[in-house]
This record gives sequence, C-alpha cells and structure tokens, in this order.
Amino acid sequence: MRIVLGVTGGIAAYKAAYLLRLFREAGHRVRVVPTEAALAMVGRPTWEALSGEPVRTGVFDDAEHVDHVALGRSADLVVVAPATAHLLARAAAGLADDLLTATLLTATCPVLLAPAMHTEMWRHPATVANVATLRGRGVHVLDPATGRLTGADTGAGRLPEPAEIAAAALALVRDRDLAGRRVVVSAGGTREPLDPVRFLGNRSTGRQGAAIAAAAAARGAAVTLVAANVDAVVLPGGGVTVVPVETTAELRAAVRAAAAAADAVVMAAAVADFRPAAASEHKIKKTAGAGPAPIALVENPDILAELAAAPLAAGQVVVGFAAETGDDAGDVLAHGREKARRKGADLLVVNEVGTAVGFGDVPNAVTVLDRAGDVVARAAGTKAEVADAVWDAVLGVWDRATTISG
Repeated sequence: MRIVLGVTGGIAAYKAAYLLRLFREAGHRVRVVPTEAALAMVGRPTWEALSGEPVRTGVFDDAEHVDHVALGRSADLVVVAPATAHLLARAAAGLADDLLTATLLTATCPVLLAPAMHTEMWRHPATVANVATLRGRGVHVLDPATGRLTGADTGAGRLPEPAEIAAAALALVRDRDLAGRRVVVSAGGTREPLDPVRFLGNRSTGRQGAAIAAAAAARGAAVTLVAANVDAVVLPGGGVTVVPVETTAELRAAVRAAAAAADAVVMAAAVADFRPAAASEHKIKKTAGAGPAPIALVENPDILAELAAAPLAAGQVVVGFAAETGDDAGDVLAHGREKARRKGADLLVVNEVGTAVGFGDVPNAVTVLDRAGDVVARAAGTKAEVADAVWDAVLGVWDRATTISG
C-alpha cells in the first residue's frame, strides 16, 4: 500500500518517525511529506533514511513529475501526524501553498489527521470550527490525547501514541471481514506473587497479543483485550476494550466473563503453569549463610483446555498459543503437535521463542495447527503480519463450519 505521511512543525514531530517505522514494518511504501517547519524539528536525512524515498516540501520541487498532483492521486492512504492548528486551518480553508496541503487537496483516498497542540489552541473556537469543517468533508480527525505537553503543561492536545494512530489509519483501508464479530484476546504474561515485591513470571511483553487485538479491531470486530502486565505503550487504541489483570486467576475470570458472548477467543497470553502455594505477607528476608527456603508450588487451572472442552458460546472458535524452544525429546513443531492434540483447541499457534525471535520487539514466526496437529498455515514477519495470519486461519474455521452445516 502507498501511504503519504505528512509531518508538521509541532514538537511531537519526532513521534512521526515511530509511526513511519510501524507502516514500513507492516510492508507499506511510505512517502514522507513534511512542512518546512517540520524539518526544523526532524531533518530531511532522517526521513529519507527511514522511508527510503525522496523528501520534498514545495510544489515546485521535482516539477517535472508534478508531485503536488501525483502524490495525492496515487496514495492509498494519507496520514498527517502531528497536525498542528496551523495545518488544520490551512486544510479547512483549502489552501495549497506547499506540497503537503496540495497533496491533501488532490487525495481521493482516506485521509486521517492526528492533531497535536496546546490545550488552549485545541479548544479555540477557530480550531473547533476547522475540525468540524474537515470532518464534515469526510476527513478523519482523531481527538488528541490528554497528558504531558511541552514544558510543564498538561491537558488535551497530546499526540496519540504512534501505534494508536497506525491502527486508526489502517482501519480506514482494511477489509472489514470481521465486522459483526465479538472476539476476546489475552496478551502478556501472568505474574504469581511470592511476597509483596517478588513474583514468578515470564518474558512475554504482550506485543503479539496486542497486535492480534489491533488487527481484529481494524478488520471490524468488537474486541476485548485481557492484558496481563502489558506496558501501556504496547496496548492498542482503535476502540479495543482493555481489561488489565495480573495473576492467572484474574486472567481466567476476565477471559471467561468476556468470552460468554464471544465468537472467538485467542489465548495469546503466556500463562503461568504454577503458582506459590502461599504468598508471604511480608518481604522474604535473606539470612546470611542460610540458603533460601523451598517454595511450594501448586498447579494453575488450564484456561485454554477448559475453554476448548466447553466453549462458552455457540460456535465459538478457541485459539491457543504454544511458545516452544525444542529439546532432546523433540523440536518445536513436535511439541506443538502434541499440545494441539492434548489441548483440543480449534487452532494452536506454535511459535519458537528465544532472544532474537518471539518475545519482545522482534520478528515472529508461527505455524498454525488444527486440533489434530495438522498444519493449517505458516506465517513469519512482524507481529502485525502474524496477527493477520491468525485471523485468516480463524476465518477459515468459520468458513468450513458454514460449509459443513450448509
């Protein structure tokens, strides 16, 4: 997909570099069109290096290619982030005094503006009227976030996080093949307390589960994300309902409550198999010369197996995740096949984990198995690409069920 990323001269212009990265990692071609003021914040070499495309600001630059018309005509999506009050005013007035505003006038694709400015500017009647005008013309204008602004100021006017902007933008051009579906996704890693300051946990960041939730929302589903200890910057926006939890017991209760009316449940969270039999009310002290006291563990409920054995809604598709490393007893896929047959979920997404793949902000590679352990699909790449492959596989289950019942 061809995306034009407009950048204006707000202090939040540096965040557009992260947004550019998200678009590029998702496989899209991005042409950055900054204003002259934006180049005072982030320089031309940065945009050209990150995008791999030339960067121009004026309507007379590269005139032989008529960029001020060609960019808007050829774009599949135009995003401006940050969009300052000045840009909103120029766009509402239909001005075309630089390459960015000329592109906005010639674009026939969806256009999304992500405003960022001081609270007083956002609430000024002129800005309010300009936003209303733009929305009335079909331009998608996000509401800014509330939080820390320039200096010590705090209030409405903060640029939304890049992941939220990307999700909202890509939702404008995605197939809505999950429209009308309600889905539940779990993400992150559960933590089982040992004492008030220590816990048993794992390395899951929740990025893959968050990407699965974001992809479902972009494809039209109503999404509940049960997030176990997931950092706020990882969580998706775009209308996803987030339920924060910490322990396996909390995750189980939240998933079961949300799954009662869900068409699909995707258990992407890394759930602790065991928990301490008892957590100390006080910090466990170290005694010099004495070894640590043994920690008695008890088994946690198998949430995936429970859901697979007794789905909470008619026709519900249950998807599990299996993070494997392989060992002397078998490779990653062998362990995955055994788990698929044992758990009984409709689909099991098997992924190899390690320091360079799986957990964290790194690529992922998965094999999707059915309940018999047969390969349904394979996917590799960014978390977003893997997320779409998971939903494609879920759609396949629904399609096969419809064919059989028909």
